[in-house]
Amino acid sequence: MTRSWWGWGNQEDAVSGTELDALTKRVAALLPGADLTAHTPPDLAGLAVPAVRMRMPAALAHLASEDRTDRVAHGHGQAFRDVVRALRGQIDHVPDQVVRPRTEQDVADVLDWCTDAGVAAVPFGGGTSVVGGVEPRCGADYAGTIALDMGGLDQVLEIDHTSRAARIQAGILGPALESALRPHELTLRHFPQSFEFSSLGGWLATRAGGHYATVYTHIDDMVESLRVVTPRGVGESRRLPGSGAGPSPDRMFLGSEGILGVITEAWMRLQERPRWRAGASVLFDDYGHAVAATRAIAQSGLFPANCRLLDPVEAFINAGTSTAGGVLVLGFESADHPVDVPIARAVEICREHGGRVPDGINVTDSADAVARPGAADAWRSSFLRMPYQRDALAARSMIVETFETACTWERFDALRAAVLDAVNAAFAATGVTGVLTCRFTHVYPDGPAPYFGIYAAGQWGRTVEQWDEIKAAVSQALVNSGGTITHHHAVGRDHRPWYDRQRPEPFAAALIAAKAALDPAAILNPGVLIDPARTR
Repeated sequence: MTRSWWGWGNQEDAVSGTELDALTKRVAALLPGADLTAHTPPDLAGLAVPAVRMRMPAALAHLASEDRTDRVAHGHGQAFRDVVRALRGQIDHVPDQVVRPRTEQDVADVLDWCTDAGVAAVPFGGGTSVVGGVEPRCGADYAGTIALDMGGLDQVLEIDHTSRAARIQAGILGPALESALRPHELTLRHFPQSFEFSSLGGWLATRAGGHYATVYTHIDDMVESLRVVTPRGVGESRRLPGSGAGPSPDRMFLGSEGILGVITEAWMRLQERPRWRAGASVLFDDYGHAVAATRAIAQSGLFPANCRLLDPVEAFINAGTSTAGGVLVLGFESADHPVDVPIARAVEICREHGGRVPDGINVTDSADAVARPGAADAWRSSFLRMPYQRDALAARSMIVETFETACTWERFDALRAAVLDAVNAAFAATGVTGVLTCRFTHVYPDGPAPYFGIYAAGQWGRTVEQWDEIKAAVSQALVNSGGTITHHHAVGRDHRPWYDRQRPEPFAAALIAAKAALDPAAILNPGVLIDPARTR
């Protein structure tokens, strides 16, 4: 397989043939008049790429690459704006060198040199950031920039079967991690949409959320200890199931997005691979009743693995289901016992709120059963193809992007209304027509994590600017409505203005002080979370 330099995933998996025909027909029906003329990415060899400004010293040169394709691929993430800018040949920020450490000592040596040379180092896992987290927009303030690609540290080093945990290097990608654990009948059970191309270190540095809706939703909950290389030395926390000994050292680095240190390995809590599963798709005629049912399940103590509410537009576009109130996709799983009882109660709760289960409950035992296809399976397949479909539509002048948040239950209705108003106003201001979708990716007893999608007909050559205006409007609406600027996509550079408003000022002062203590030359991922000028 060949990774795409400009878009999501592998070139061979790009949308084509009947899938592309069906996709464009759906969009044409949804947004009549949209200009779906295809635009192809430029020839990489002909792109104007910034010249290399610095080179690694001889002792580190064997770890470095200044290959054009390598530099461009490490100069952006996978957000809509990244994809469109690449399609337009707009390559403004690339690292001077891509550096691939092979050992933890390599990481320490590279950071030491960067500190002395005034070179910015941007930690790079799988490159799937959708918030500008790996884009080196800081070049003018430094002698150069490097992308510190952690892919060479990619092993499961040790498994503690008794405590059900493993010591894992940070550069390992999702599929390789699960493949290494599978012979032991264990799993990390963390499956973000980016699973195939993202790394453990990236999940930890961004406090990533996985696929599952309740209980272990964030990677934070699976961490037993971390090992981190900083410009001031190496730190490793003690392996413990829990501790009340002061503020958690792990919490300082979880979500730090590479500004305080480079995570090189972690002890992670594992689970046995599930055997029993049960699922159901519940249809509603009223969206308010669907939300109420979802809240009741979230507060019931049943803790489903999947509790994903799709609003009517999301259900139609991505699950092919027409219903006035939306679809609730429910799922339970266990390695220890059948789960037919908890799903039966969850469905009963849904029926108490007017839900219908036309396809019934699907209970399976992986030892001898095969699941029946249904709306949940249709949505799951679409979920995995969404990034590829986004790229195909982005190349056809469509604005296809997402934003996500979390709020308490009592604020959800007002937040959703504020977002809808902001989107419609932004559509009018930017001259585009489109629709807004919403689904819950995670649910907690005290609130949901709404994940919004934009599907709009843009104008080629202006879609990035149009999206930026829409994004600014909805981000302000989220913060004004009491939501978070991000539930699991991280802050990066794109969310900075709203993160600065959400973050308490005393905490900002503490974070700046931690940055100054651990990275006094401010060479680690400048511009993310805080302003590096305040620490240099």
